[in-house]
Amino acid sequence: MPSRRGFIAGLMASGMAPSATWADAGAPAYLSAGKDELGLFVVAGLSEAGEVLFRHALPDRGHAASAHPTRPEAVAFARRPGRFADVIDCRSGAQLARLEPPEGHHFYGHGVFSPEGEVMYTTENAFESGEGMIGVWNARDYRRIGQFPSGGIGPHEMLLRRDAPGLVVANGGIETHPDTGRAKLNIPFMRPNLSYLSLSGEIQEQMELPSDLHKNSIRHIAVRSDGTVGFAMQWQGDLGADVPIVGLHHPGDAPRLMAADDPRLRNLNGYGGSIAFSGDETQIAVTSPRGGVVQVMDCASGALLAEHALLDVCGLATLREGFLASTGTGAVARIGTEVEHLATAPLAWDNHLIPLTT
Repeated sequence: MPSRRGFIAGLMASGMAPSATWADAGAPAYLSAGKDELGLFVVAGLSEAGEVLFRHALPDRGHAASAHPTRPEAVAFARRPGRFADVIDCRSGAQLARLEPPEGHHFYGHGVFSPEGEVMYTTENAFESGEGMIGVWNARDYRRIGQFPSGGIGPHEMLLRRDAPGLVVANGGIETHPDTGRAKLNIPFMRPNLSYLSLSGEIQEQMELPSDLHKNSIRHIAVRSDGTVGFAMQWQGDLGADVPIVGLHHPGDAPRLMAADDPRLRNLNGYGGSIAFSGDETQIAVTSPRGGVVQVMDCASGALLAEHALLDVCGLATLREGFLASTGTGAVARIGTEVEHLATAPLAWDNHLIPLTT
């Protein structure tokens, strides 16, 4: 784990000043992990038009990243079951620190800063017990300062609540162990959930799916301004089954499953990649790299409004009008009534487009 002295030395070497802001980093709009033309793994900053503004080498494949709310710093997370998270000065691409989980833990690819940016939370697996954990780190010197249970097994994406102080965690329900790679050890007994936690770890509410959908792993989430959580699932059962892949949940209410009777759900191939609300929050979209499609749904009715073909698409973010998507072929495209290709980079974009606070 990084020492305080090493972290401060890194700050001095990079020239990072306490008053530095995202504008000093060229005001990137998004972060994404990817693989470059030489086959090396990187995390990159993108403009609103999908142009690459900077890139930073990673020791292995990345998954997602989290941007500090004020300082031009980001933490890039290893793909599960990874054991690194790099803290990056987004002005220069310099590595400021490397987070490593405690012995017996690995990261699950996601994390989030507290609202004021003083604390970083990371999703982790305590793999001997199979318990999901949330790691707590001081976001000034990136020392680990605590941990608490995630409320389930296999915590994946975690975001801040917007209706109250706290965290919402997508516990995918799948038990894994690094000795077996990415093997899924408990499919017949999965119990995925959304867990709403206080910032100190108290469970405030949990949502579970109906028992016939217990193999629908809740993996990625988006949060609307009223606190409604959109969640994307990955079906672990028979791929011939017609199952919903997108749902909405507002704390205190039952979940709503979107487009549940629409046969076009089969085009997702049982796999929701990334999920995002539209700028006006009336629509929600999901990507499927396995299906090669983006589907857009109406939040009020649950109806599937549109489907767009896009090869190996997974990253997704909100735009004022429509959505922004990225693909494993290096494309970045605007999703509206049509697909508008904005840029193509010599990078195979990984799973997510992470918006930055600017």
